[in-house]
Amino acid sequence: MRDGFVKVAAGTPKIRVADCDYNAGQIIALMKEAAAQGVKVLALPELCVTGYTCGDLFLQPTLLDGAEQALRRILDETAELDLLAALGLPVRCKNELYNCAVVIQKGAILGLVPKTFIPNYGEFYEGRWFVSPSDKLRGHDLGLAGLLTRIESDPLLIKCGSVPGLVIGVEICEDLWAPEPPSVRLAAEGATLILNLSASDEVAGKADYRRALVTGQSARLVCGYVYADAGEGESSTDLVFAGHNMIAENGTLLAEQRFSTGLTVSEIDVERLTYERQRMNTYAFPPSDGYIFSDYCKFEREETVLTRPISPTPFIPADAGHRAERCEEILTIAALGLKKRLEHTNSSCAVVGLSGGLDSTLAILITALAFDMLGRDRKGILAVTMPCFGTTRRTRSNAELLAQELGTDFREVNIGKAVEQHFADIGQSMEDQSVTFENGQARERTQVLMDLANQRGGLVIGTGDLSELALGWATYNGDHMSMYAVNASIPKTLVRHLVAYEADRLGGRAGEVLRDILDTPVSPELLPPKDGEIAQKTEDLVGPYELHDFFLYYAIRWGFRPRKVLRLAEYALGDRYDRETLLKWLKNFYRRFFSQQFKRSCLPDGPKVGSVTLSPRGDWRMPSDAVAKLWLDDLEGIE
Repeated sequence: MRDGFVKVAAGTPKIRVADCDYNAGQIIALMKEAAAQGVKVLALPELCVTGYTCGDLFLQPTLLDGAEQALRRILDETAELDLLAALGLPVRCKNELYNCAVVIQKGAILGLVPKTFIPNYGEFYEGRWFVSPSDKLRGHDLGLAGLLTRIESDPLLIKCGSVPGLVIGVEICEDLWAPEPPSVRLAAEGATLILNLSASDEVAGKADYRRALVTGQSARLVCGYVYADAGEGESSTDLVFAGHNMIAENGTLLAEQRFSTGLTVSEIDVERLTYERQRMNTYAFPPSDGYIFSDYCKFEREETVLTRPISPTPFIPADAGHRAERCEEILTIAALGLKKRLEHTNSSCAVVGLSGGLDSTLAILITALAFDMLGRDRKGILAVTMPCFGTTRRTRSNAELLAQELGTDFREVNIGKAVEQHFADIGQSMEDQSVTFENGQARERTQVLMDLANQRGGLVIGTGDLSELALGWATYNGDHMSMYAVNASIPKTLVRHLVAYEADRLGGRAGEVLRDILDTPVSPELLPPKDGEIAQKTEDLVGPYELHDFFLYYAIRWGFRPRKVLRLAEYALGDRYDRETLLKWLKNFYRRFFSQQFKRSCLPDGPKVGSVTLSPRGDWRMPSDAVAKLWLDDLEGIE
């Protein structure tokens, strides 16, 4: 359970209607199987001890007594399990019958939760047997399965002393369908994990609606949601139950199973949920009372084995169809932002420094889309290539070919002599290929672009991406500066997919040029080439961008501790990188991220297109002099 991960499960036992002892055996077996898999919290279906479809048998004392005896057996035979389980059975109280969830752990009943909303329409007629909880239940003790317990009309919250932030609430089936589900109040009082014990019949199309309810509620409440559904063994006299089990977290479906029995298992990240709630100042509710907190449940401390999906490329959808939709959406958002800026400033021209590399390629593609939206001739886009000491024939050629294919204006300005003169003016030796040698070229290029934009009454379009901003891989007042930075919230891994998407969409000669650019090593080309090939490869110097984008997402978007970021990186990328390599570049990420904040404190405007941005006016506010020691100390001692 380190790092806030809690293994949870939704379970559907194969039951026999009204055979409580048989059902108890199936529930016990499922609980033992869950515990063997490291599950700490298990949700089982509504009325699973008796079966949901017992009908008028619910009024028979024989069935109700059998249900209590079955619960007693379950408590006795699971008392040694390090597992909290919520299971459904009918409970008698004050001459009325309640459809309840019984929360148990280590042979004890932690609480009873009556179903709030009793359906009495269509195929459901629970109101024939069960009632909704009322004030007369408040503080009422009753004997159940030989134990004294309490049934309450007020919502029940179960805190976990061994997992900070883990607070469990329960609702039952129809409760989720209601206009104001009990889970809303439960989350308002701190519940981070909601269990739903359900018996939802299966008809064509209902699964999609049910899935949307579960994932939507987990997103709205910023919680984990475990939905356990009745399945095989229920009576098919009128209805069929499919055991549609789901585990969701903050809008993401982590695991799902349908038309089967058994366990559906995944892990809820409680740290992630509490971080998001703290970050959202709109996550607030009016003060309320009438909540019942159980005694703390406790689990043995152990490492949670992860099975939940963690993408090695968190900014990029894995599904090809979704990836194409995301690319189209991002290109449109970025182009719309630039369109507005060009309109507002009455700019007749957009100037792009086109190097033949990935970032400038994406910038001119977005600029072309913006001009199309404006109904303007793309000749109003000036693509400028500025060869100098490190420029290769390949990148120079690709820049010109791309400008031709896109139908933009094109200009070459060789800055070699200007840079040499500048070096002579400041006493910089041409043999000294240090940072001044590199940055002098970058700043000269920016000056050329700015002056050309002034000549034409236009804007300089920035090309730097989010990954470069995170690492500070930009020359201050060089490529760091522009008049509108269209790539500023697009990470390098996503830049590559966007260019590939445009290559496929455009096809022909333009597509060929874009694919050759994709095959070109990422480089600022500020050092002389070797044998005509690029000598300066960025990822050899700062590390692989797929790692830095992974680190960026989890360290900044979710605020995870460095050790947790490393753990997730090993889980998602361990087949390609060993721990030593991951640790090396993670430390480099934190060092650079903290030391280079001053470059991000004065960024030009640029459109936000995703969940992470480092704009000082947007999602990220950080002092330029913050120290990385605490974050680096967290990684010390890891072999």
